[in-house]
Amino acid sequence: MTDTPHRETARSAPDEGARRAVAAVWRIESAKIVATLTRVVGDFGLAEDLAQEALLDALQQWPVDGVPRNGAAWLTAVAKRKAIDGWRRRERLDDRMAGLTHDLEREQAEAADAPPWDPDAVDDDVLRLIFISCHPVLSREAQVALTLRVVGGLSSEEIARAFLVPTATVQQRIVRAKKTLAAANVPFEMPPREEHTARLGAILGVLYLIFNEGHAASSGPDWMRPELSLEAIRLARVLAALMPRERDVHSLVALMELTAARFPARVDAHGDPVLLADQDRRRWDRGRIARGRAALGAADALGAGRGPYGLQAAIAECHAVAASIDETDWDRIVVLYEALGRIAPSPVVELNRAAAVAMATGPASALQIIDRLASSGALAGYHLLPATRAELLLRLGRDDEARREFAVAASLAGNDRERALLRAKAEGR
Repeated sequence: MTDTPHRETARSAPDEGARRAVAAVWRIESAKIVATLTRVVGDFGLAEDLAQEALLDALQQWPVDGVPRNGAAWLTAVAKRKAIDGWRRRERLDDRMAGLTHDLEREQAEAADAPPWDPDAVDDDVLRLIFISCHPVLSREAQVALTLRVVGGLSSEEIARAFLVPTATVQQRIVRAKKTLAAANVPFEMPPREEHTARLGAILGVLYLIFNEGHAASSGPDWMRPELSLEAIRLARVLAALMPRERDVHSLVALMELTAARFPARVDAHGDPVLLADQDRRRWDRGRIARGRAALGAADALGAGRGPYGLQAAIAECHAVAASIDETDWDRIVVLYEALGRIAPSPVVELNRAAAVAMATGPASALQIIDRLASSGALAGYHLLPATRAELLLRLGRDDEARREFAVAASLAGNDRERALLRAKAEGR
């Protein structure tokens, strides 16, 4: 009896290794697998279902038979066989099934000599899949869920945890999205060139939203969810490799990398927020800073000028290269925010400009900007407006007013960690 646990551990080790292999292949290769299947079967929803069924087979077979050399090819082949079986059961013995059978036999022969899967390899099928996941016929919530599911390879449970919604809600969004795409008869192809800019803008907007939710969680117990931001960076890099001539794609990669470089210093050992002025800049990720600056250079090299993502990336670069908060080029940041406000005006941009003005010329002039924003009502209910006003009042020596503003900000904050920080400031701690 005493050696039973040892035998169970010995048996479970290969199983666990195989499961990790399945998870790794799926996370990196799922977009390519689903994209290939969509091109073959002509139905996005069916392709995703077939891929999921193949994934279940891998979880059962790889621990027994061993991990195949090319796991992505194995999953794709199994899914294609399932498509053939489905057509056969429905007596669809037509040219399409015959052609798919022939292709499957050829691919299996080629896979025997193929090198292991390359996580950096991307193709046009993946690009088509990204455009489908962010099709304008879908709501923004559906675009986010579908992008993370079929392009990012996240499970419904992972997406639900990231956005603090029930798993059933995520599953319903994905199911409705697939039904909507089928009802709209969305083809598996790139949109016409004249639609590229608008459609690409929606894709970048989805990735930007995902990144920002990880950078500063809108609700929940954790101030940050870095795994969500890192997934957005990965997807943006895939997009940049697929669309190397698109300025805004490189600009978004730059913005994300330069911002994520500060992640290691943004929380303390207890998970509480550490604001920019208090961060240990030695902990900033220099590799991400280098990659971000390189991506911004790639965007600039295309010669189209800087758009909203490029200007935000340039602001993040100013922070990244500064040795301290006092040595930051705040005058340049103010100019960049002014440019951003002209090409992409919003109350949030104006709020950020006010914070930069406070550092460049002092809190009094910045407070005038904040008061104009407050009187306009454009940011009513947004906790960072009273929080920023409170910081300015504190610098002006108006402590009682500042504490009242911090209390208002705390009452509006949705994130537990941020709320606690604001309450502490309201209490003068």
